[in-house]
Amino acid sequence: MNIIELKGVNKFYGQGEGLVHALCDIDLEIACGDFLAIMGQSGSGKTTLMNTLGCLDAPSDGIYILGGLEAGELTADEQARQRGRTLGFVFQRYNLLPTLNALDNVALPAVYSGLGPRERLQRAAELLERLGLSDKFASFPHQLSGGQQQRVSIARSLMNGGHIILADEPSGALDSESGRMVMEILGALNRDGHTVIVVTHDPQIASYARRVVELKDGRIISDTAKSPFAETKPIEVREPKIVPFIFYRDQFLEALKMSLQAITAHKLRSLLTMLGIIIGIASVVSVVALGQGSQEKVLANISSMGTNTITINPGTGFGDRRSGRVRTLTVADSEILGQQSYLASSTPVTSTSGTLVFGNQSLNASLTGVGEDYLEVRGLHLVRGRRLTTLDIIENASVTIIDHNTWLELFPDGSDPIGQTIIFRRQPLTVIGLTSPQELGMGPQSSLNLWSPYTTVMTKLTGERHISSIIVKVSDQINTQVAEKTLTALLTARHGGRQDFHTQNTDTIRQTIESTTATMTLMISSIALISLIVGGIGVMNIMLVSVTERTREIGVRMAIGAKRFNILEQFLIEAVLLCIMGGVAGVALSGLVGFVFNNFTRDFHMSFSTGSIILALGCSTLIGVLFGFLPAHNASHLNPIEALSYE
Repeated sequence: MNIIELKGVNKFYGQGEGLVHALCDIDLEIACGDFLAIMGQSGSGKTTLMNTLGCLDAPSDGIYILGGLEAGELTADEQARQRGRTLGFVFQRYNLLPTLNALDNVALPAVYSGLGPRERLQRAAELLERLGLSDKFASFPHQLSGGQQQRVSIARSLMNGGHIILADEPSGALDSESGRMVMEILGALNRDGHTVIVVTHDPQIASYARRVVELKDGRIISDTAKSPFAETKPIEVREPKIVPFIFYRDQFLEALKMSLQAITAHKLRSLLTMLGIIIGIASVVSVVALGQGSQEKVLANISSMGTNTITINPGTGFGDRRSGRVRTLTVADSEILGQQSYLASSTPVTSTSGTLVFGNQSLNASLTGVGEDYLEVRGLHLVRGRRLTTLDIIENASVTIIDHNTWLELFPDGSDPIGQTIIFRRQPLTVIGLTSPQELGMGPQSSLNLWSPYTTVMTKLTGERHISSIIVKVSDQINTQVAEKTLTALLTARHGGRQDFHTQNTDTIRQTIESTTATMTLMISSIALISLIVGGIGVMNIMLVSVTERTREIGVRMAIGAKRFNILEQFLIEAVLLCIMGGVAGVALSGLVGFVFNNFTRDFHMSFSTGSIILALGCSTLIGVLFGFLPAHNASHLNPIEALSYE
């Protein structure tokens, strides 16, 4: 039974005047269990014939049948499967992967065939023990002698069965004793039923074979059998039972493992590759955190002015020059608004300024006449004393609440101001409350502020009937914009159809600031994103260099059964890993920047959110996929022959 048949096979390289006829009308049959040596001088075509037999190269014309299948009709992945299942390669230069130990090198072909981790490691150990390397499982190629490396290579060729062993100058890089040992091992494998094909130019090596085929100028000039031969059946190797999910999971985990090994094997280069991603991610996360912190600071300041509040001021707008002469807002307007179901409270506001006297101190201060709900609406909090009451409003009580700045100025010794009497514009006022410090704008105010019942201010100080503004608080369940439109319509009707007032909605200000801050953050983040893209380009460049450096490794993987998808997956995972690791480092760097920043600034802080961090890591992963695909695609489409011969 023939396991290999070649009929009229030709192979051409080049074109035009540079056309080379490497194989000329080759007809060859090889039976199961044969031991064949292919001899010839350099340039005779023996290596080309070996590559054709190993499905590493395709004939230009003719028919090549391997195990009953015509190789020319197989796809690239189907040829890879044949290399992994039927063929086993023993190379002159061993071609062991330097980042894997002996056990993992031997087990590698079974990764691509789908054998489970435990089974393949057990089989790899058995093969190494069989070849006298039981004490070298954990040794890396550079720790092994040439003969030991070649025995590891032979064990690897047997991992998936090795029905046909293709040995290309297996003793060419060995001393005579090691070469003899390798040939004796191949002879023993042949006696066990393996079909062995050896390419050599050494007659002494060819003497181990039963049959010698000699080539010259791409033609078979002799085919000599030394002894009779009894054909054998192909070696039976139990096919692993493949469960799709487990198979692809194992493929992914092995690719992940090999990618990590490749990254750790070049630590400095990997770190420099990640540097662009680190800077890009750190920039994006830090800018977003800075924008978020600024927004929180501004919104906190707005909240200190009161939440869900609408302020009604005289005039048609902030730019109305006549607003100071408009005197149409009245206490009655405030009382009517206070009766509306969509408003939680309404307080009239009137203000005046003047000289504040206490003891021997005389200071300029502002006094605001307010209702009993004013402090709550404005978000002011008492640290001592009590708030204004309805009784204070009705009785025009000469009482006042002072702010923190006024307390510091009038009572520098820190004494309790409650119950003390101060003079404002010759009107005695009893202090009944003290508010906590307030920060508005970009820092604390330095003005002195007092609050008294609006009735007291209007009757005892200003003598005016109109008020300067009305502050209303919208009920929690009501939309502030709807409430604003409704009260505007109500007041317009009360003022005879004239809208001689304008409103200021704190929620509208909040929304505007949030929108503006988000826009600014997005714009600055887009600029920072450029550095991330530059980092991605750096990853792509390094991966292209890595593919070039590891071209021979790619060829070896293809020769032992790796499909295009396996190569693509490995290099793509490697690129994504670099970007993810860079992203994590970038997030950590931005966290360090935020820690330092927050400990050295007081006005506002950097605020990190889980969403921005997840988004940053997602971006780094996407960068890895986008910029890693081209190098990975190039690697997966390399020609196995060119990859194996790459220096």
